[in-house]
Amino acid sequence: MQTAHTVITLLLAVIFLIAGLSKASGSSAGLSGTRDINFPDGFARLVGMLETLAALSLVIGFALENKDLKIYGFIFLWVIMAGAIFFHFRANKAKTAFPAMLLLILTTFGIATI
Repeated sequence: MQTAHTVITLLLAVIFLIAGLSKASGSSAGLSGTRDINFPDGFARLVGMLETLAALSLVIGFALENKDLKIYGFIFLWVIMAGAIFFHFRANKAKTAFPAMLLLILTTFGIATI
């Protein structure tokens, strides 16, 4: 179970570090998903910064074997993905919410295996 937790932690850290930096930078590719659901660019950039911080929390928590940092990172990512699913459904774009749902499930598994 520890191996699965390690793989999920590092996988989520990489995914959210890339996605967060892409959104935070304001690039059109990074903001395309949020624009598709009519989410304001300013808030999307803020979400990108929060995703980046959560990913760094996972990486630093993993490197220092600090359980608290990992828990904070996972919980932050869980809330962000729950919000993403909400906004996708609110915009009647349920089909595009699948990646967020998958990441929410992986994040839940990461929390459960700490």
